[in-house]
Formats: sequence, C-alpha cells, structure tokens
Amino acid sequence: MLALAFAFFGTALLYASVGFAGGSTYNALLVLAGVDHRIFPIIALVCNLIVATGGSIRFAKAGLVPWGRLWPLLAVSIPAALIGGALPISKALFILLLGGSLFVAGIVLLIQRPTREDVEGEPARFPVLGPLIAAPLGLLSGIVGIGGGIFLAPVLHLIGWDKTKRVAASASVFILANSIAGLGGQLSKIMAGGMTVLQPVLAYWPLAVAVLIGGQIGSRTGVQILPPIWLRRLTAALILYVSGRLLWQSFAG
Repeated sequence: MLALAFAFFGTALLYASVGFAGGSTYNALLVLAGVDHRIFPIIALVCNLIVATGGSIRFAKAGLVPWGRLWPLLAVSIPAALIGGALPISKALFILLLGGSLFVAGIVLLIQRPTREDVEGEPARFPVLGPLIAAPLGLLSGIVGIGGGIFLAPVLHLIGWDKTKRVAASASVFILANSIAGLGGQLSKIMAGGMTVLQPVLAYWPLAVAVLIGGQIGSRTGVQILPPIWLRRLTAALILYVSGRLLWQSFAG
C-alpha cells in the first residue's frame, strides 16, 4: 500500500501541475497492483475528484474558465457520467471498455504535440462540437472511472474550441464534474446490490490522502519533475502496457 500511495502522490502532483487529475494513470496503477475491477473505478473517481477540485479552483480564481461555453458540455456530460457509473456491466465488458479507453488515452498522449500559445484576440472556433464530444466522454468516464479530460483537451485543441489555457481550465472542471457524477452512479449501483463491495474501498484511504497532498502541491506550485513531453511519453508507455494486458485478457478469455 505504501508503494501504491507514493505512486499516486507522484501522479497527482505531476498531473495537477498541467490541469489534469490522473484518472487514467490511477487505473493503470490499480490494475498493476491487482485491485478488484469492481472497486477501482470508485477509487480512481475519488482521487480524480480530490485532485480536480484543487485545479478547478486555481483556474477559476485566475479567470480562465470559460463558463458560458463550458456549461453546454457539462449539461450533457454530467447525466451521461451518472448513467455510466450506474450501469451494471459484466467483468468481461468492463475489462474490454477499460482496456480500450486506456489504449486510446495512451495513443493520444504519445502522439500529442506541445501546443503554442494562441494569438491574443483569436476567435474560438467550432463551439457546437463541444457538446457532441462531451456526451460520450461523460458516459465513458462514469463506466471506467476516467474523468475524461485526457480525451477532451486534445480534441478541443484540435478543433480550435478555445485558447490553450482556457481548454486546460475547461478540462479540469470537466474532470471534476464527471468524477462527481460518475462516483454517484457507481455508489448507487453498489447500494442497489448491497454494501459488501464498499468495505474494500475504505481500505484504500491512504491513496486519497496521497493525491490530496500531491494535488495541492502540483496545483499551487506547478511543480514538474520531468518536462511535460517526457511525462506524457512515460505515462503513455505505462497506460499502453496495462491496456495491452487488459485487452489480451479480454480477447483470450
């Protein structure tokens, strides 16, 4: 547990420094640790919630959250995340969805190029595409415990949805909102089937403490032990390795 808590601390610190919460990497670490597949969406969403809260507050205080343009995305993603979290799915389907989503996340991180600062006064483009992207990402977020920001931000950059810093701020709030909704759906599913699964979740409370400390440090100071491009590459390698194991298990079984 100590090694896992330390890994969660480092993940939260590094991801919070660039506006993400680390849900994909939390899931990867939990898979490698052999945690029960039924509970690590809850663990990952709780950790996402803790880290994304600090990042969202930081961006909001800096006036970088484009609330007027973000609300339509949240309006469709939040219900979708709630539904996704409450969906009763089999272990085989869960592993397939998690493995597939982690594979896509790893590829996105691997091929993403550093973005340049936008020209001041440059108008935002394609605002209507935001909600179309947000709904399926919200559903996926609830099912597998990934906040969705790791997918949302690159797509918003690609379509020119808004300026770089505002996209990062939007992704942070998106992660926070979907984590809350997805967690609500997951808990409702557990309560409907009995509370026996919840007890093992409580045993992982050190991970919540670890990401709280790491997220606060990263959010407040922007500490980066490695350059962002190397962070993305190392994280992508880990995620692709784990996704490969999950997909192999899914198709081989």
